Amino acid sequence: MIVTNGILFCDDGVFRKTDIEIQNRTVTAIGDEIASAGQEILDADGCYVVPGLVDIHIHGAAGADFSDGTPQSIQEISRFLLKHGTTSFLGTSMALPEEQLAGIYETACPFVGKMVPGQAVLQGIHMEGPFFNQDKRGAQNEKYIINADFDMFTRLYTASGSNIRMVAIAPEVEGGLDFIGKAHSLCSVSLGHSCADYDTAGLAFARGANHVTHLFNGMSAFGHRDPGIIGAAADSGAYVEIICDGIHLHPATVRSVFKLFGDNKVCLISDAMRACGMPAGRYDLGGQLVTVKDGSATIAGGSLAGSVAVLADCLRQAVKFGIPLECALKAATINPAKSVGLDDKTGSLSKGKRADILVFDRDLALNNVIFDGVLQVGLL
Repeated sequence: MIVTNGILFCDDGVFRKTDIEIQNRTVTAIGDEIASAGQEILDADGCYVVPGLVDIHIHGAAGADFSDGTPQSIQEISRFLLKHGTTSFLGTSMALPEEQLAGIYETACPFVGKMVPGQAVLQGIHMEGPFFNQDKRGAQNEKYIINADFDMFTRLYTASGSNIRMVAIAPEVEGGLDFIGKAHSLCSVSLGHSCADYDTAGLAFARGANHVTHLFNGMSAFGHRDPGIIGAAADSGAYVEIICDGIHLHPATVRSVFKLFGDNKVCLISDAMRACGMPAGRYDLGGQLVTVKDGSATIAGGSLAGSVAVLADCLRQAVKFGIPLECALKAATINPAKSVGLDDKTGSLSKGKRADILVFDRDLALNNVIFDGVLQVGLL
């Protein structure tokens, strides 16, 4: 197959009007003189041709939650995501008892890396909790929040089939820094749901943490005398993720994040929960009641409980807020892929990589999805 006449988002972060060839599920050539004889042609005239989106922090969608721990929920989420342009994702768990987490991860094992037509690929697990600070628990269930426990993490890592790609932790909790020093050799370590000050966060990054969970949300404020996790992350060169749904962060804050961290370190995430794609009403997240109204999801105390946006919505919002499309695309594709070690498989349009490709029109409406080298007919 050849996608022709499109404006291609190349792996150097620049748009070029050029063609891309797909054979045997991979990108095989990029250029203006690809032999087209006998090949299927997709004419993307005047449209943006970009990598499939990579969501490294998503709990659920379409009425399903990764923490349901069922094959059906994983499949439902995967089908929904592909329809909206997310081709790779990390199933994200909540603060829950060890036995329950083990069951969730064991259920997920057979799906990790499995390419199924019509379904986004589960690339691994994001373990969000339970090693958090109670004071910044947000929508995490306080009953299950505990201090750092590396032995527990090791057991869960084994139960996952070594498929945990990110674990989030508050570094100030008892044993937190030691945990980070050990866990970072197994997966990416993110700081979140934390009251850590600048010095503690700096130590955490020095021990091996490389990421921050939903920047500004679930952490101490960025103060002029105590810049906290945010200031330490900027100094350390960590990746930072933001929920750019128009609710979690002010547009000026989104612009400031890109200016402070640069477009190579910002990751857009959805942090979507099961109400994504569903009507307003009452749902649950981590065993807590969530009310969805006017595009916002909250628990009883008023804390935001993730989002009801898909990653493509966050991409569009970022552009609406004044982020250049090239920068927003990096934040929704290659940056998150790099932050969890998936950039050898996905995140950019490079020769030899799996052909997960989206075609957006000039208004960023999704026209076509190519997944695993196959045009998804009738998906949208």
